[in-house]
Amino acid sequence: MSRTADITGCKAALITARIDLEDAAGPVERKSRDFYWYSPILKRQLADVVGDFVVTPTTTAQIKTILGICHAHGVPVTVRGAGTGNYGQAMPLRGGCILHTVALDQIISLTEGHLVAQPGAIMGELETACRAQGLELRLFPSTVTTATLGGFIAGGSSGVGAIRWGGLRNPANINSLTILTMEAEPREILLTGKDIYKAAHAYGVNGVITRIDVPVDAATDWADAIIGLPTLGEATRFALDLGKADDLILTRMISVFEAPIPDRFFLRHREHLTPSESAVAVLVKREHLSKLEAFAADNDAVVRFNGQPSTRKLPPLHELGWNHTTLRAMKVDSTITYLQMMLPPGDPIAGLGAVKARFGDELLIHLELTRMLGKVTAVAMPLVTFTSEARLEEVITILEGELGATNFNPHRVTLEEGGMKEPDAEQLAFKHLTDPDGLLNPGKMIAWEDPDWKPAAGRSYLFGATLNEEEQVL
Repeated sequence: MSRTADITGCKAALITARIDLEDAAGPVERKSRDFYWYSPILKRQLADVVGDFVVTPTTTAQIKTILGICHAHGVPVTVRGAGTGNYGQAMPLRGGCILHTVALDQIISLTEGHLVAQPGAIMGELETACRAQGLELRLFPSTVTTATLGGFIAGGSSGVGAIRWGGLRNPANINSLTILTMEAEPREILLTGKDIYKAAHAYGVNGVITRIDVPVDAATDWADAIIGLPTLGEATRFALDLGKADDLILTRMISVFEAPIPDRFFLRHREHLTPSESAVAVLVKREHLSKLEAFAADNDAVVRFNGQPSTRKLPPLHELGWNHTTLRAMKVDSTITYLQMMLPPGDPIAGLGAVKARFGDELLIHLELTRMLGKVTAVAMPLVTFTSEARLEEVITILEGELGATNFNPHRVTLEEGGMKEPDAEQLAFKHLTDPDGLLNPGKMIAWEDPDWKPAAGRSYLFGATLNEEEQVL
């Protein structure tokens, strides 16, 4: 259903309802942004995206009021957490209302097995609160110090802890979500079991998350370690074998970095690294450090760093992995961007060999180990030297078409283009129930406007965005 947004009337009604509203150009522009600039394609496409105003509710009752008023005036609503997402998930393609969750940051309850919190709660603060009670989160992003729980659930997919628990698609990682619908009279819906994934990693198109229940476990004392190996293949084999040895050595993160990534981009750890080596970064149970050292020695590897004193203050190891790897590289070399993909099926070492034979140093390999259906698997997040949008598209096409890799494209703004490759009928049906006028984060779900859409090779879309035809298709 297409409606004309009455921004002026909506703002007046919100002010009358005593909702905290901000419409100054500078603050609104800042809160219309996330880390979309990781992608040179999105950096160009989304440069002019901006909302009309920002609201900052302090209670669920206020969210209901905001949604009801915005619905009455046909105003789109885009929910924002800390803005640490990388794909424009929280950017308002059609303007309208930015619903900022910063004030919805409370822990509702923390008990054995359950952390229940509001969406704006900062994940690093949640981990601190858990540890004060001898508990810890199962999964968190590398941006844990600033990322919100709601943003991670709505926009993220995996992170630190994945080697033990897999990604957010693992049913063991979310107990329940409570959402509000976008209707004249917003309804509260509790999602459990398989229904959770109608709203998890849905960019907020199917409801506004107001309450999140995630599992917590007994806390472990984790130690940082970096292991050096001569080649990428040896580092990858070591990492995979280590991940499978969890009955002997308990880990929370296992990351692989091809040389010269560690020496070139991990500047504060450089004194502990050997320039020619590939490296494996491990968060390991402190009691198992000696076992890790023995495991390394048995595999012709050397522990280069195990938390020993340094001449400078070092960042925590999780800030070397996941998308912090990309961030650290970009700070050194502005031509760097990245991809996200599953390696070609079969032997991962052979798959990496094929990628390197095809692209050489144009792609520097970064792997994160996770579990899929209980099996230890390497997910690739290679650093890419960006030369042009056309070449980046060509690289993706070669990886998928010639080499058989599966890309989760971080240079796309929609759910489908970022990984699903086709519309999700169940998500679409749920959106018709929860957002019948299509006002929640419009432009992020292709299926809403074209359920029969299929991706075309070599084309970059901003589906349904308010851009002209030339800008929508490369």
